[in-house]
Amino acid sequence: MRRFIVAGNWKMNTTKDTGSQLAQALAAEVPKEKTAVEVLVCPPFPYLSTIGDIVNGSGVGFGAQNCYHESPGAFTGEISTEMLSDVGCRSVILGHSERRHILKETDADINLKVKKALDAGLQVVLCVGELQSERESEQTEAVLDTQMTGGLEGVNSAAFDKIVIAYEPVWAIGTGLTATPDQAEAAHQYLRNWLKDHYSAEIADSTRILYGGSVKPDNAKELLSQENVDGALVGGASLKAELFIPIIQAAVELAES
Repeated sequence: MRRFIVAGNWKMNTTKDTGSQLAQALAAEVPKEKTAVEVLVCPPFPYLSTIGDIVNGSGVGFGAQNCYHESPGAFTGEISTEMLSDVGCRSVILGHSERRHILKETDADINLKVKKALDAGLQVVLCVGELQSERESEQTEAVLDTQMTGGLEGVNSAAFDKIVIAYEPVWAIGTGLTATPDQAEAAHQYLRNWLKDHYSAEIADSTRILYGGSVKPDNAKELLSQENVDGALVGGASLKAELFIPIIQAAVELAES
């Protein structure tokens, strides 16, 4: 059975104080010995070290929301994978829809970052997903195929122990809309079949595919109950312990059932 991941993407939110309080609550809820579910938080860059120190020794891992594809050098404003590793990050989110659609990152840009992060030994959470207009025009599978093909270009099978896929329908991010369990399962099944066709049945079976898109305590269990949904990439609800912890608990209940 694939181990659930519940990951919190804090985006451009929190202060040092509010992020610290949130991390303390999560670390208290998820001790190191609680291993049924992998829990991950991804704070803004300025707070990585602070949050890392707080969750150190707990069952909560921490990662970054982005990285650059070059080694350290003259790249003003960018963050290298070497820097992330240096502060103890174990994971990095790449290809998030906000990076794609607001900051105009291409599949080629994302692919360079994916390969650099994998070379650095970081776990990559690769985000893919369609716009509302693309879903309405029945282009969901074509979009997923393009993003998976572009994002994983040149990535070989051996790297998949460090790759997690996150399906995030763009129309369900921060909108209050959520894909139905059937819609989520259909997209996840497509992605798993894509991995089988482009890599192997073994990789398809072992790779974890998360759902991201307005996950909340009241819908988490139903979404996570789907056969091909292996966890959640949580945005807004990950900013409040009283919302994020019940999502973690829902995953733990399913994992232990």
